[in-house]
Amino acid sequence: MEVKLWNDKREREMYDNFADLYAIIKATEKLEKAYVRDIISSSQYEPECLKLIGQFKTLTSSLAGTIPSIERFADIYKMDCPAALNRLISSGVPATVEHRAAAASSMNTSAATVAECVQHFITAMDTLKLNMVAVDQVHPILYDLSASLNKLNILLPDFEGKVKMKEWISRLSNMGAADELTEQQSRQLHFDLESSYNSFMAALPNSGT
Repeated sequence: MEVKLWNDKREREMYDNFADLYAIIKATEKLEKAYVRDIISSSQYEPECLKLIGQFKTLTSSLAGTIPSIERFADIYKMDCPAALNRLISSGVPATVEHRAAAASSMNTSAATVAECVQHFITAMDTLKLNMVAVDQVHPILYDLSASLNKLNILLPDFEGKVKMKEWISRLSNMGAADELTEQQSRQLHFDLESSYNSFMAALPNSGT
Protein backbone atom coordinates (compact mmCIF):
# COMPACT_ATOMS: atom_id res chain seq x y z
CA MET A 1 0.00 0.00 0.00
CA GLU A 2 1.38 3.37 -1.01
CA VAL A 3 1.83 5.83 1.86
CA LYS A 4 1.78 9.52 1.01
CA LEU A 5 3.76 12.06 3.02
CA TRP A 6 1.29 14.81 2.12
CA ASN A 7 -2.44 15.17 1.67
CA ASP A 8 -2.52 18.18 -0.63
CA LYS A 9 -0.37 20.52 -2.72
CA ARG A 10 0.31 22.81 0.24
CA GLU A 11 1.68 19.98 2.37
CA ARG A 12 3.80 18.74 -0.53
CA GLU A 13 5.31 22.21 -0.96
CA MET A 14 6.05 22.33 2.77
CA TYR A 15 7.94 19.04 2.68
CA ASP A 16 9.80 20.14 -0.45
CA ASN A 17 10.87 23.26 1.46
CA PHE A 18 11.95 21.09 4.39
CA ALA A 19 14.09 19.04 2.03
CA ASP A 20 15.67 22.20 0.59
CA LEU A 21 16.38 23.55 4.09
CA TYR A 22 17.96 20.23 5.10
CA ALA A 23 20.16 20.31 1.99
CA ILE A 24 21.26 23.93 2.60
CA ILE A 25 22.26 23.22 6.21
CA LYS A 26 24.17 20.07 5.20
CA ALA A 27 25.92 21.88 2.33
CA THR A 28 26.92 24.74 4.63
CA GLU A 29 28.37 22.30 7.17
CA LYS A 30 30.49 20.64 4.47
CA LEU A 31 31.60 24.02 3.14
CA GLU A 32 32.64 25.25 6.59
CA LYS A 33 34.66 22.09 7.24
CA ALA A 34 36.30 22.29 3.81
CA TYR A 35 37.34 25.90 4.48
CA VAL A 36 38.68 25.16 7.98
CA ARG A 37 40.68 22.22 6.65
CA ASP A 38 42.08 24.39 3.85
CA ILE A 39 40.57 22.13 1.20
CA ILE A 40 39.16 25.19 -0.60
CA SER A 41 40.52 28.72 -0.83
CA SER A 42 38.95 31.91 0.52
CA SER A 43 38.05 32.98 -3.01
CA GLN A 44 36.18 29.71 -3.55
CA TYR A 45 34.58 29.66 -0.11
CA GLU A 46 33.15 33.17 0.10
CA PRO A 47 30.81 33.27 -2.93
CA GLU A 48 29.49 29.79 -2.17
CA CYS A 49 28.88 30.73 1.46
CA LEU A 50 27.12 33.95 0.45
CA LYS A 51 24.89 31.99 -1.91
CA LEU A 52 23.93 29.49 0.80
CA ILE A 53 23.25 32.28 3.31
CA GLY A 54 21.06 34.04 0.76
CA GLN A 55 19.15 30.83 -0.03
CA PHE A 56 18.77 30.12 3.69
CA LYS A 57 17.32 33.58 4.42
CA THR A 58 14.95 33.40 1.46
CA LEU A 59 13.73 29.92 2.39
CA THR A 60 13.34 30.54 6.13
CA SER A 61 11.29 33.68 5.45
CA SER A 62 8.82 31.53 3.51
CA LEU A 63 8.79 28.92 6.30
CA ALA A 64 7.99 31.44 9.04
CA GLY A 65 5.37 29.94 11.33
CA THR A 66 5.82 26.45 9.87
CA ILE A 67 8.66 25.40 12.18
CA PRO A 68 9.33 26.66 15.73
CA SER A 69 13.03 27.34 15.07
CA ILE A 70 15.91 26.21 12.87
CA GLU A 71 17.60 24.65 15.91
CA ARG A 72 14.45 22.63 16.57
CA PHE A 73 14.31 21.59 12.91
CA ALA A 74 17.92 20.38 13.12
CA ASP A 75 17.12 18.50 16.33
CA ILE A 76 14.02 16.80 14.88
CA TYR A 77 15.93 15.57 11.82
CA LYS A 78 19.01 14.68 13.90
CA MET A 79 21.33 17.04 12.07
CA ASP A 80 24.75 17.34 13.73
CA CYS A 81 25.75 20.56 11.97
CA PRO A 82 27.08 23.05 14.58
CA ALA A 83 29.27 24.95 12.11
CA ALA A 84 26.39 25.44 9.69
CA LEU A 85 23.99 26.64 12.39
CA ASN A 86 26.59 29.10 13.65
CA ARG A 87 27.23 30.44 10.15
CA LEU A 88 23.58 30.63 9.07
CA ILE A 89 21.95 31.77 12.31
CA SER A 90 24.47 33.33 14.69
CA SER A 91 26.86 34.93 12.20
CA GLY A 92 24.91 35.49 8.99
CA VAL A 93 28.09 36.30 7.05
CA PRO A 94 30.98 34.19 5.68
CA ALA A 95 34.02 33.54 7.89
CA THR A 96 36.15 35.56 5.47
CA VAL A 97 33.96 38.60 6.13
CA GLU A 98 34.38 38.11 9.88
CA HIS A 99 38.15 38.00 9.38
CA ARG A 100 38.11 41.24 7.39
CA ALA A 101 35.88 42.81 10.00
CA ALA A 102 38.37 41.84 12.71
CA ALA A 103 41.18 43.39 10.68
CA ALA A 104 39.12 46.53 10.18
CA SER A 105 38.47 46.66 13.91
CA SER A 106 42.20 47.01 14.53
CA MET A 107 42.00 50.21 12.46
CA ASN A 108 39.35 51.73 14.79
CA THR A 109 36.54 50.45 12.57
CA SER A 110 33.70 48.55 14.19
CA ALA A 111 33.71 44.88 13.21
CA ALA A 112 30.00 44.80 14.04
CA THR A 113 29.34 47.62 11.57
CA VAL A 114 31.24 45.80 8.82
CA ALA A 115 29.12 42.69 9.40
CA GLU A 116 26.02 44.91 9.53
CA CYS A 117 26.86 46.36 6.10
CA VAL A 118 27.27 42.90 4.60
CA GLN A 119 23.93 41.80 6.02
CA HIS A 120 22.20 44.88 4.61
CA PHE A 121 23.75 44.26 1.18
CA ILE A 122 22.56 40.64 1.20
CA THR A 123 19.08 41.60 2.42
CA ALA A 124 18.72 44.27 -0.26
CA MET A 125 19.74 41.93 -3.08
CA ASP A 126 17.52 39.12 -1.75
CA THR A 127 14.58 41.52 -1.52
CA LEU A 128 14.85 42.29 -5.22
CA LYS A 129 15.25 38.60 -6.09
CA LEU A 130 11.95 37.96 -4.28
CA ASN A 131 10.37 40.65 -6.48
CA MET A 132 9.66 42.87 -3.48
CA VAL A 133 9.99 46.11 -5.44
CA ALA A 134 7.49 48.49 -3.82
CA VAL A 135 9.02 51.74 -2.59
CA ASP A 136 7.98 51.11 1.03
CA GLN A 137 9.78 47.73 0.85
CA VAL A 138 13.00 48.87 -0.79
CA HIS A 139 13.52 52.34 0.69
CA PRO A 140 13.99 51.28 4.37
CA ILE A 141 16.54 48.63 3.40
CA LEU A 142 18.61 51.02 1.29
CA TYR A 143 18.39 53.66 4.03
CA ASP A 144 19.74 51.19 6.62
CA LEU A 145 22.52 50.14 4.25
CA SER A 146 23.47 53.74 3.57
CA ALA A 147 23.50 54.55 7.29
CA SER A 148 25.78 51.57 8.01
CA LEU A 149 28.19 52.51 5.21
CA ASN A 150 28.40 56.06 6.56
CA LYS A 151 29.52 54.73 9.96
CA LEU A 152 32.73 53.25 8.52
CA ASN A 153 35.69 55.61 8.62
CA ILE A 154 37.66 53.48 6.14
CA LEU A 155 35.25 54.41 3.34
CA LEU A 156 35.84 57.71 1.55
CA PRO A 157 32.93 60.14 1.04
CA ASP A 158 32.94 59.37 -2.70
CA PHE A 159 32.89 55.59 -2.16
CA GLU A 160 30.77 54.01 -4.90
CA GLY A 161 28.30 52.41 -2.50
CA LYS A 162 27.67 55.63 -0.59
CA VAL A 163 27.09 57.64 -3.74
CA LYS A 164 24.83 55.11 -5.45
CA MET A 165 22.72 54.39 -2.37
CA LYS A 166 22.25 58.15 -1.83
CA GLU A 167 21.09 58.52 -5.45
CA TRP A 168 18.63 55.63 -5.15
CA ILE A 169 17.24 56.86 -1.82
CA SER A 170 16.70 60.31 -3.35
CA ARG A 171 14.96 58.75 -6.36
CA LEU A 172 12.68 56.60 -4.19
CA SER A 173 11.85 59.55 -1.94
CA ASN A 174 10.22 61.25 -4.93
CA MET A 175 7.94 58.25 -5.51
CA GLY A 176 4.83 57.12 -3.67
CA ALA A 177 5.03 54.38 -1.02
CA ALA A 178 2.93 51.99 -3.12
CA ASP A 179 4.80 52.72 -6.36
CA GLU A 180 6.92 49.87 -7.69
CA LEU A 181 10.26 49.76 -9.46
CA THR A 182 10.05 48.77 -13.09
CA GLU A 183 11.87 45.63 -14.20
CA GLN A 184 14.61 47.81 -15.68
CA GLN A 185 14.96 49.83 -12.46
CA SER A 186 15.04 46.67 -10.36
CA ARG A 187 17.78 45.14 -12.52
CA GLN A 188 19.82 48.35 -12.39
CA LEU A 189 19.47 48.59 -8.59
CA HIS A 190 20.55 44.97 -8.20
CA PHE A 191 23.54 45.64 -10.46
CA ASP A 192 24.47 48.74 -8.43
CA LEU A 193 24.16 46.80 -5.17
CA GLU A 194 26.33 43.95 -6.45
CA SER A 195 28.94 46.37 -7.80
CA SER A 196 28.93 48.36 -4.55
CA TYR A 197 29.23 45.19 -2.50
CA ASN A 198 32.28 44.06 -4.46
CA SER A 199 33.85 47.50 -4.01
CA PHE A 200 33.04 47.37 -0.30
CA MET A 201 34.75 44.01 0.16
CA ALA A 202 37.79 45.22 -1.77
CA ALA A 203 38.03 48.31 0.48
CA LEU A 204 38.27 46.26 3.67
CA PRO A 205 41.71 45.53 5.10
CA ASN A 206 43.25 42.24 4.03
CA SER A 207 43.12 39.83 6.93
CA GLY A 208 45.72 37.56 5.42
CA THR A 209 43.31 34.64 4.99
